[in-house]
Amino acid sequence: MSGIRIDKWLWAARFFKTRSLATDAVGGGKVKLNGAPTKASRDVKIGDRLDIFNGDTRWEVVVRALSEKRGPASEARMLYEETPDSMTAREAEQMRRKFTVEPSADIHGRPTKRDRRQIDRFRT
Repeated sequence: MSGIRIDKWLWAARFFKTRSLATDAVGGGKVKLNGAPTKASRDVKIGDRLDIFNGDTRWEVVVRALSEKRGPASEARMLYEETPDSMTAREAEQMRRKFTVEPSADIHGRPTKRDRRQIDRFRT
């Protein structure tokens, strides 16, 4: 096997839960192949470098093996090798999120009537 579609590989390596989510991410510019934006139909080969942005998480990985089938997580980890810079940055981001409360964490949609009254009291 010389190459496999990038969306299939991302799904098999368990970066995305479904193949359609992987296709949307690649089409939306969230995945870069060797530093350049790519299409979902592009083939990924062993030795290629991928930059993957999935929500709040960012990975830089080097492709070590190819697979068209989604298997257990232990096998999926064998498909790639994460760069040391990526590991330290991802762990630092996890620690930051663990100890820092997001300002908008308590906001859920539009303010209620009670919330609006509290906002009005604060303004005056």
